[in-house]
Amino acid sequence: MKTIRVNLSDNSYNIYIDEGLLEKIGDTLVKEKTPCKTLLITDKNIEKVYGSIVSESLLRNKFDVRLVSLTPGEEQKTLETAFILYDACFDHKLDRNSLIVALGGGVVGDISGFVAATFMRGIPFIQIPTSLLAQVDSSIGGKVAVNHPKGKNMIGSFYQPRAVFIDTDTLATLPATELVAGLVEVIKYGVIKDAELFEFIEKSLYDILQLNHDALLKIIATSCQIKANVVEEDEKEKHLRAILNYGHTIGHAIETVTNYKKYRHGEAVAIGMLYAARIAIDMGLTDNTVFERQLSLIKRLGLPLQTGLKPEEIVKTLYADKKVISGRLRFILPTQIGEVIISDQVTEEILHRILNKPL
Repeated sequence: MKTIRVNLSDNSYNIYIDEGLLEKIGDTLVKEKTPCKTLLITDKNIEKVYGSIVSESLLRNKFDVRLVSLTPGEEQKTLETAFILYDACFDHKLDRNSLIVALGGGVVGDISGFVAATFMRGIPFIQIPTSLLAQVDSSIGGKVAVNHPKGKNMIGSFYQPRAVFIDTDTLATLPATELVAGLVEVIKYGVIKDAELFEFIEKSLYDILQLNHDALLKIIATSCQIKANVVEEDEKEKHLRAILNYGHTIGHAIETVTNYKKYRHGEAVAIGMLYAARIAIDMGLTDNTVFERQLSLIKRLGLPLQTGLKPEEIVKTLYADKKVISGRLRFILPTQIGEVIISDQVTEEILHRILNKPL
């Protein structure tokens, strides 16, 4: 088992990565948390495959488990769904020593963490991410939130999990489209912090898509370590942590304008990354190679490149994003593969010029 420590001044925790980890969840968790009342939150797709495996492992270790299963989809990440989960917390008589377990992708992890952060002003929770996107990104770092019609993740908090358990075997049941969308976040890590990781993806894409264990362990562990390092330096996104938003500024706007229904998160971020690279070229910060290498990988993954959206729709939505500081847009822009800067110098003129050109 690979273990990565997220070292914070308060609330440090471990990320565990291994094959066959779900069946051993209870055995590992009992070393971190005394058995207690536990609300296991998942969605109906994940419940069919892994719900009983995780429940039984927890029950064997004396955790008093109640399972709640949500309808899958980003549109479930709302305050209305949170209230359904609050009801479940009351019904199962959770207290401040109880536990919430998030079993699923990013939607389940985000809303479960949000409920854990706000019920009784905060009760412990753990993440068991089953999608590649959640394993390398959303399950780590303590960002928990729900969406609002006017913006993605605009209602939320920073609230760290007690532990993260990543079972690479869950990727075998992940739809290919979801695996590909999750790979976008791994590519992002390569662009912002690790040129070697980016090159590994370029050379090993076939092995990754074939779910070769060594290749998966490499990209997941490296991505988790990069995110852990960034979060350790800047837990509350005062500055450095913003680099994790590469591609997300325009990506979130695309998701918001299309009501979270047309694009998977990774698909929208991929388009956002390419536009960010184009902006960096326009501003003289980098050369065309940085764009072309990203474009090549995204094409090889078969991801969409065009949105059909009007530039003015995207630009208007950008100003409602939480990354806007004092009315100025904040973009993460690449200077080379493995290095980015944070810039508030991207003007509306630049945006309209770039967004009007097809990728």
